[in-house]
Amino acid sequence: MAESEEEVDVLVQRVVKDINNAFKRNPNIDEIGLIPCPEARYNRSPIVLVENKLGVESWCVKFLLPYVHNKLLLYRQRKQWLDREALVDITCTLLLLNPDFTTAWNVRKELLQCGVLSPEKDLYLGKLALTKYPKSPETWIHRRWVLQWLQKECCPHWAERKEPTEGTHGNAERTHQNERLQRAVQDEMRVCADAAGRYPSNYNAWSHRIWVLQNMAQDSLKVLHDELSSTRLWVSMHVSDHSGFHYRQFLLNALVKELSVARERVTHLSGSDPHRPRQQQPNGDGTASPTEDHPWAAIPQLFHEEMELCTDLIESYPGHETLWCHRRHVFYLWHHWKRENAQGSARLTPSVNHTDPLLGGALVSPAGEAKNIQAMDVDCTPDASKNGGYTQDTKRLKRGPLPPYPGLSSEHSFISRILDDRRSPEQIRFAAAYKKWLDTVVGQ
Repeated sequence: MAESEEEVDVLVQRVVKDINNAFKRNPNIDEIGLIPCPEARYNRSPIVLVENKLGVESWCVKFLLPYVHNKLLLYRQRKQWLDREALVDITCTLLLLNPDFTTAWNVRKELLQCGVLSPEKDLYLGKLALTKYPKSPETWIHRRWVLQWLQKECCPHWAERKEPTEGTHGNAERTHQNERLQRAVQDEMRVCADAAGRYPSNYNAWSHRIWVLQNMAQDSLKVLHDELSSTRLWVSMHVSDHSGFHYRQFLLNALVKELSVARERVTHLSGSDPHRPRQQQPNGDGTASPTEDHPWAAIPQLFHEEMELCTDLIESYPGHETLWCHRRHVFYLWHHWKRENAQGSARLTPSVNHTDPLLGGALVSPAGEAKNIQAMDVDCTPDASKNGGYTQDTKRLKRGPLPPYPGLSSEHSFISRILDDRRSPEQIRFAAAYKKWLDTVVGQ
């Protein structure tokens, strides 16, 4: 093993070069890691590349990390000159080993501003660092800066640019930049999902995912629906991940706001009351689906489906406090929304068909409470204008009565069912705490 200072310098320079050559040989590396190896057993490079996986033998880290760290600090103190290519190589090696070294990320910001690095290349380095250190806060912070820089590149003020050549060329360039930005957003969602799977309750990854939706997502209503659907399976497989369920709470809250904005937009365009009854055909059925006439009508269904998910998970995985906390939050959002829209709900009641698909086969009483009815077994409905818009392409089988929307009575029934099933002491404790919360906070 190298011991003298000169031998260490030669060794480290060779390792840095080997790392960068590995990226040149395989630009599709998707994961990095340390290979436990206390000492160098063979006279070979400690950098191992197998398929798309890059490994670094652990014995060389104690030489490699201090070397590149000191090199970069000397450069920042203007005591040693490094060209741009050397800076790219050194910061790459340093951040793969220690991604929370802020100075290295700041140097790469300067390189990006100078045009030496592309935003995509810098995001790729951060993605690799997160495969080894999925909770690295400095990496997530740097990614947000790079994404903002990319957004400025892809979305300039086109209206302020008065170029004589704009036209077909300008439209093509705009389309290319929009596609580039959308690819970055999709890649970012995958990076967040991968990091969340590598580290339990990875708050940094989930909060970054929220930031991306808030600052970069276009057509936010569709994106929010897609995110809510795509994370359903994930939370079902990670029932103790508080951060994952917090993300779904954010999605529900954001969807309620977006659908409320859509309601205001429909009201403004139609110049009419959003709660007015739908036009009726001679047979009494509406001419359009409830979602088309009333964008807000999908809100109760969102809460209904989320509460059903909570019920399934709580009964399938007893004793997980995360599920009870999520149920509490969802029910509070639902209760708060109902209270704010009490007048609209009362006005909506006469206009809703008793077999409205958004009510899931529940009758609505004049008091606004849902009552169970026995649904008929239906294979399909050939006419799209009937039965709430079902067609041959959306056939389904109704298996008896569907549960009503969440309410205090239904929640107390659920709690009683849990308390009667004494499989888990923790489950009983969480159910009792939830009952106390309902009576204290919501039942007043």
